[in-house]
Amino acid sequence: MNARLPLAGVLRLGRPSDIWFKPALSVVVAVAPPNLTLLALGRLDLAMYTMAGSLCALYAHSRPYAARARALAWVLLGMVTGLGVALVTASLTGSAVVLVTVGALLAAVQKALCDATRIGPPGHVILTFISSAALFAPQTLAQVPGHLALALAAGAWAWLICMAPGLLRPHGPERRATAHALLAAAAYVESRSAHTGRAEASRGAHTDLTPESRTAHTAVQAAWHTLLSRGARSETRRALERLVVRAEIALAAPADTDPARLRAWARALRGNGPVPRTPYDDELLGVDVELALPAHPWWRALGPLAPIAVRTALGCALAGDASLALGVGRPYWALVTAASLYQANITLTWSRGVQRVVGNLVGVLVFAAVVPLAHLGAVALVLCCLAFNFGAEALIARNYWLGSICVTPMALLITEFVGYQEPGRLITERLVDTLVGAVVGFLAAVAVTNRRAGDRVELALAAVEAARERTARLLAEPRPAPGALDHARCALAAALVDLRAGVEAASGEWWQRALPQERVVHAERNGHRTLAATVRHHRAEGADA
Repeated sequence: MNARLPLAGVLRLGRPSDIWFKPALSVVVAVAPPNLTLLALGRLDLAMYTMAGSLCALYAHSRPYAARARALAWVLLGMVTGLGVALVTASLTGSAVVLVTVGALLAAVQKALCDATRIGPPGHVILTFISSAALFAPQTLAQVPGHLALALAAGAWAWLICMAPGLLRPHGPERRATAHALLAAAAYVESRSAHTGRAEASRGAHTDLTPESRTAHTAVQAAWHTLLSRGARSETRRALERLVVRAEIALAAPADTDPARLRAWARALRGNGPVPRTPYDDELLGVDVELALPAHPWWRALGPLAPIAVRTALGCALAGDASLALGVGRPYWALVTAASLYQANITLTWSRGVQRVVGNLVGVLVFAAVVPLAHLGAVALVLCCLAFNFGAEALIARNYWLGSICVTPMALLITEFVGYQEPGRLITERLVDTLVGAVVGFLAAVAVTNRRAGDRVELALAAVEAARERTARLLAEPRPAPGALDHARCALAAALVDLRAGVEAASGEWWQRALPQERVVHAERNGHRTLAATVRHHRAEGADA
């Protein structure tokens, strides 16, 4: 299978995230006090270590607060571990080739772990940026404990910043995820009504897999992922679960759903007002069954990620070595550029490469315009970095290249914390490293084929077929066990989402065997019909009761 490498649409701006301001404000509040304290002490040269901890504030903003607390702790542990390996390596050797090799291996491990645990944006890139930069910082073994302590202290502050909103809105992430699912379901119902009419929809046209359908199913599964995180289930959380069930039912029976009601429920979830109540408490029996099952260990996902990890290690190593061969003084810029490219498939990797190059090229122009202001003094330098921190997180959700326009000058200004440098040389080196990292990194992605993407589709197909057969057997039973049918419905819906994600990932890879498109279409159509049958069965039971 040949992957198409597009240019059209790669730079198109999307809608901003609903909570774009939260990571933007959090990172500023997390970075500012440590940096200003170092500025007051005249030790701005230590800012790289405090920023390692402060940048953990970028993660886990979509997770419930109990899950967020755990995720941020693991992110901080991963950040400090990578930083520690980098600092110890830097103190033991001055060989640039060894340092690049260690940086590439760290980048591969960070990429694999972030993808396996589904930590979410910004993924491994921030971890790789810090560890790669630390590899080329002058270091002795005696300094390492103190520098790691600075990172831990700043990370603890970032943890508090990210957890603080929970005091005012303890169920904010769950409310947002549920509202998004309701709105996506409403958009799907309206699209079916507009294109097919209620009569055709009632005959089963909802089994057609439209973009609105896929978006809605993904939003519902994301809401379940948020709500089914382990922890105490409050009455508010149970009420939100009932609303997600309503969204799920709307996808299976769009002709019998009022989209205005779904939108009204979504609006009611703003703020801290009461969660709208829905009937049928027994709908949550399937959720109870799901929570009673043991969680799937994240390390099972590492096997399928092996080709992506190999791409990352090879691409980062070659990019860093190429930068060294060209005599650039900061090969870690090329290494980080290569690390930032790797996505689920070759097509997405190409798109990210184009976005990275465009963003960095514009970003160095912004740096050239801002550097006279930043050189007015250390205070101006710190304030400029804070402004770019905010801008990067505010814009990156619209498109990666737009955020890179702020990330690039911020990274260049951070290098001046140890002393002002000649802007022309910085700009030249950054441009060279960007191009080297993007070109070499992409060539490595092409060289390392991901044959496992097709295997993932076969496994996902088998999972969908098994889930559909189990659901169909339960539908045929006169009296299924309490909660069994609802649990089977949730499992089938999740399997369908995984199948679609696997197909899209494999479709973007090159040098693949032909995908079983007919089996995929057949499995998806039958799966959605079975989901609709579970809704009709549930309503028939409710009418009999």
